[in-house]
Amino acid sequence: MITNRRGFIAIGGGALATLSLPLSLAKPLRAQPVEVIEMRGTARGERVWFRPYGLSVAPGTTIRFVNRDAGNGHTATAYHPDNFDRSSRIPDVAEAWDSGFLLPDESFDVTLTAPGVYDYYCLPHEMAAMVGRIVVGQPEDAGWQGPSADTEDVSPEVLAALPPVADILAQGRIGPEGA
Repeated sequence: MITNRRGFIAIGGGALATLSLPLSLAKPLRAQPVEVIEMRGTARGERVWFRPYGLSVAPGTTIRFVNRDAGNGHTATAYHPDNFDRSSRIPDVAEAWDSGFLLPDESFDVTLTAPGVYDYYCLPHEMAAMVGRIVVGQPEDAGWQGPSADTEDVSPEVLAALPPVADILAQGRIGPEGA
């Protein structure tokens, strides 16, 4: 009986030590960075925009698109053939995203991991140049893919509304502050 009790105590103590080991050696989890991009519009809807519309982030950052426009539904849609057969304006290894229509105060998250330039738009308001650009990482990062050279799939107004990569990298974020 004593042998059984000692064996049981040894097994129980070993199990307890094994279960507590990962907890004592575990590194604290770092919170994944989240950046917010707001969808905005004027009260009568004559102007719509993303704020910021140019953003620089580290790989692995989650982007949260939030509709702050009380009068309009908006989307955050990556330029990609999977989305309405558009030409790709995101890194080749990146996954396309489309938030679907977001009503006021609704949000959508996407995590960007591949280094490079991501261009996106609001499906119903692209012709109003409601577009944005996110730069993930730096041009010297392995696998970096710069902005698309395609000028056929987007209007001149859209191209003009996309901020230059160098400006985004220098400023970190570009957007109408008071709008």
